[in-house]
Amino acid sequence: MLEALGYKVEDLVPYIDWNYFFFAWGIPARFATAAGVHDCPACRAAWLGGFSSEERGRAAEAQRLMDEARCLLGAWRDRQCAAAFALLPAWSEGNDIWVRCDECGSGVSQNAGPVRLPMLRQQVPGANGCCLSLADYISPVQPAASSDVRNLPPENVLGLFAASFCEADAAAEAEDEEKYGQMLCQTLKDRLAEATAEKLHEDVRRIYWAYVPEERLAMPDLFAAKYRGIRPAVGYPSLPDQSIIFLIDRLLPFSQIGVRLTENGMMQPHASVAGLMLSHPAAEYFSVGQIDGSQLADYAARRGMAQEQLRKYFFRNISSL
Repeated sequence: MLEALGYKVEDLVPYIDWNYFFFAWGIPARFATAAGVHDCPACRAAWLGGFSSEERGRAAEAQRLMDEARCLLGAWRDRQCAAAFALLPAWSEGNDIWVRCDECGSGVSQNAGPVRLPMLRQQVPGANGCCLSLADYISPVQPAASSDVRNLPPENVLGLFAASFCEADAAAEAEDEEKYGQMLCQTLKDRLAEATAEKLHEDVRRIYWAYVPEERLAMPDLFAAKYRGIRPAVGYPSLPDQSIIFLIDRLLPFSQIGVRLTENGMMQPHASVAGLMLSHPAAEYFSVGQIDGSQLADYAARRGMAQEQLRKYFFRNISSL
C-alpha cells in the first residue's frame, strides 16, 4: 500500500511541538509555555508576571518570537504540506528487516525480490537489560508471497514515511529578508514538516494501517509518544545511518512529494523528514551508540557498501579505536 497525502498548514498547527521550535532558538523549555498563553493582554501579563524579574526579559523575548511565528503561520494557513507512506510486507532475520516490494515505487523492479534494510543493535543494554535493534520489532516469520498487506498481522508490516513543507510557491520568499526572518521561516518550516509527520503517523495508525483505530490521544500524549509503536526518522539514535534514506527513497519515491536527495543523502528542501513506522506494542526508542570495527565490517557487508564509504554517513557512531 502506497499513498500520498496533503495537509493544510492551518490543520497542522495543533501538531507543532513548540518545545523544539524554541530549542532551535536557544530558548529554555520553561519559556516555551508562551505557545499556550491566550492572546489577550491580561493572560499575557499574567504569564510574564510568573517569572522572576531576572527572567522576565527572556520571557518577553519568547513571547515576541511566538507572536511572529503565529503571524507567519497565518500567512501560510492555506499552504500545503506533503506526505507519503508505504505499508509493505516484512520479516526480520537477525539484525535485518526484509521487505517485499509487490507494491513498491518505481525505484524497485517488481521482479527484483525482497529488499534488505540492515539495522544496527544497541551497544549498551538499556533499562530492560537488552541490546535492542529495530529488527526486533518485526516478526521473523516470512509472510506468504501472495499475502495482502491489509490481511497481515501488524508485526509483519513495515511502514515507511516521508513528509515535507511544500516550497513551490515559497522558493523566493526569504531571498530579500534579513537573517532573522530567514531563520524564523526555516525553523517554522522544519516544525511544520515534523508536524506533518506527526499527523501522518496518527492517520496511519488509526485509518490506513488501522492497528489502533480507537486511539484518541491529547496533543501532549502525542508529543510524549504515548501511542503504540514508534516512528524513528533517518538520523535518529536508533537509525543513525544516513545512507538508509536511499533505500527508503527506492521503496517510497520522495519525488512524489517534491523531495530529492543530495549526494550525501540530505533531503531537499531542508524542511523534510523520512523514516520507518513500527507497530509492535513493545517498540521503544533507543540509541545504538558507538560501534567498533568488527561491527562496522558486519554492517557494511549487510549494507552492501564499503566501510570507508559508510563512515561518512554516521561517523559519530563509529569508534576510532
